[in-house]
Amino acid sequence: MINREKIREIARLAADRIRTVHISCFKDMSDPLLLISEQYPGLWLEHVYDSVIYAAMEPEYLYLAENAVNAFIDRQTEEGQLPFAIWDGNRIPCGRTEAYYWQIQECVSFYALCLEVYRMNCSRDFLKKAYISGTRWISWLRKYRMTTGRGLIEMFYGYDCGHDTSGRLTGFARPGNYSKDGVIQNAGVRPPDDGVTPVLAVDMNANFYGDLCSLAEMAQLLGCSGEAEALKSAASEVKSLMFAHLWNEEDAFFYDVDVNGSQRKYRSCSIFHLFLERVLDPAADAEKIRRIYCEHLKNPEEFWTAYPFPSMAINDPSCEGHPDYNCWGYYTQGLTVLRCTRWMDAFGWEKDMDHVCEKWLEAWTEHFDTIHLAQELDPVSGIPTKSSEWYSSCMLGYIWAARRLHIC
Repeated sequence: MINREKIREIARLAADRIRTVHISCFKDMSDPLLLISEQYPGLWLEHVYDSVIYAAMEPEYLYLAENAVNAFIDRQTEEGQLPFAIWDGNRIPCGRTEAYYWQIQECVSFYALCLEVYRMNCSRDFLKKAYISGTRWISWLRKYRMTTGRGLIEMFYGYDCGHDTSGRLTGFARPGNYSKDGVIQNAGVRPPDDGVTPVLAVDMNANFYGDLCSLAEMAQLLGCSGEAEALKSAASEVKSLMFAHLWNEEDAFFYDVDVNGSQRKYRSCSIFHLFLERVLDPAADAEKIRRIYCEHLKNPEEFWTAYPFPSMAINDPSCEGHPDYNCWGYYTQGLTVLRCTRWMDAFGWEKDMDHVCEKWLEAWTEHFDTIHLAQELDPVSGIPTKSSEWYSSCMLGYIWAARRLHIC
């Protein structure tokens, strides 16, 4: 039985924590941003969605979503590369706020988020700025992350996808970043061959598709119909290539593909990005959607665990011997649960979304006195790990779930 009174109290504490601790100006910055946690001392590109959903939940915080998007666009390099993170100088040893360019780690289409911010602020100037930024980002990706001529974005190192310690990184010589002579290299630098990378990654290409579709919509809104059609065509080509290279008809799953063209059969939560970025169309791809959902996402032996959704199907052999925290090769992640808000209802799985919310509330309410709304939990037992207490995605997911279920 859900303890509704305790849930309301925890949601109140989380909301207060966000307002009084997490919303702050990074050192030498005048515009407030939404901090991830004390363990993650800044804002990562993959967490921009936290600010966007918060603005959707609390419209008076629209400025946080605008600030988050602008913080990354304003630090885009001349060639068009977006930083993967901006770290607060108040929280790191160097004492100055810095942007970093070591990996991709987009994880949610950044320009889909820009479009959502535009729908909230209705600023044509903002839309133009985002569109120009997006075309430059696409150009950078095509120049530096399509090195094998297969027409899809490539993952060079493990941190590109943000799936730390996941089994899908098995065999990578660089499961983190790429360092040379002790210096971490820019994400545009392809490392020496290791027999596995560059990898055509499911999630990264879904995000790329999402960016192209969002930019096409922006172009149309700006009256650039020719550019809109070109971007739509590019997105269609990316989808066709994903189906050609990454789809496995027998398994009904999308897999990463190594440099030799072999599918890497790890049943990772990267599959969710096909829904998250609308690569799969409810009408045109209905049979694929049905099979993926029935055979994998709603399979209790894989992703439909007691506390959905694990970051790797729990019967995948790579889960054995997983690390005891910060592991995208087993645990149910706050980021994944929060991103469910972007796709489950849209595909008609409202009741399943309610269940995900119920179990998220149940686990964190039960364990709140031990650890406060952290990064991840065990998908079978519901016991949290020690990773990153007061984690922005977890707090927002908890509040969102409590509101959805009319508890507060």
